Amino acid sequence: MKAPTFSLQEVRGDQTYSLTDYEGKPVMLTFWASWCPDCMKDLPMKEQFYEHADLNKLAFLTINVTGRERTEEAGKDFAIKNDLPFPVLKDNGRDTYDKYGCTGVPTTVLLDRNHEVVQTFGDRASFLDIVKVLPSIML
Repeated sequence: MKAPTFSLQEVRGDQTYSLTDYEGKPVMLTFWASWCPDCMKDLPMKEQFYEHADLNKLAFLTINVTGRERTEEAGKDFAIKNDLPFPVLKDNGRDTYDKYGCTGVPTTVLLDRNHEVVQTFGDRASFLDIVKVLPSIML
């Protein structure tokens, strides 16, 4: 399945990120919410991964699902408080989350270089499960 395109603003500024900005590059997308205990376990691992990943070979984006937050600013506040090093995009409510067929948070979606969805990982997946699939999208 071809990944739905999106163009979303970074929560901490005016920069807009579009999936099309990463044409020809595999992408790891993670949908999350600030109140979610599983996200709080997942995001620190993603942060460590991000700091050591070759970002010339893999695009890494997270999307705060504002439609699943208690307040509009919760994701922004969390990103600033925790000094998240990666792009944190602000979903339009649940728009992008729903287009990707997500049913919970965190959800991680791996896209190959043609932006075909290779695999989707729900909230029960371990980070190791996700990392094991990365070589197949990096070809």
